[in-house]
Amino acid sequence: MDLYEVIISPKALSLLDGYIDYIQYKLKNEQAAEAVWQDAVETEAELEKAAGSLNYCTKPILRELGYRSILFRRHRYVMLYRIEGRKAYVDGVYHLLQDYEKLFIQDLISG
Repeated sequence: MDLYEVIISPKALSLLDGYIDYIQYKLKNEQAAEAVWQDAVETEAELEKAAGSLNYCTKPILRELGYRSILFRRHRYVMLYRIEGRKAYVDGVYHLLQDYEKLFIQDLISG
């Protein structure tokens, strides 16, 4: 089985860190914050194996740019990524209750 090299962008890591900080410091739930982090690590490992087989995003502009998504297994988060060769570039991490594709498009446009 060919594996993909997963590269997490600084922006995606910052978004993930923001969610974890919110859980840990605002909600004061260190155990939940650790569980989300562990789920993110496991999702990254799953992406190494499955990046090329997952569905494209639903918004046409994201689909045209080659963006796909992978859901966290145990928490309501999603990673948005694109593939170049054997590399999967994660460019966004969002909570599923957000209109994450719209937010991601706004992030792309604003640079």
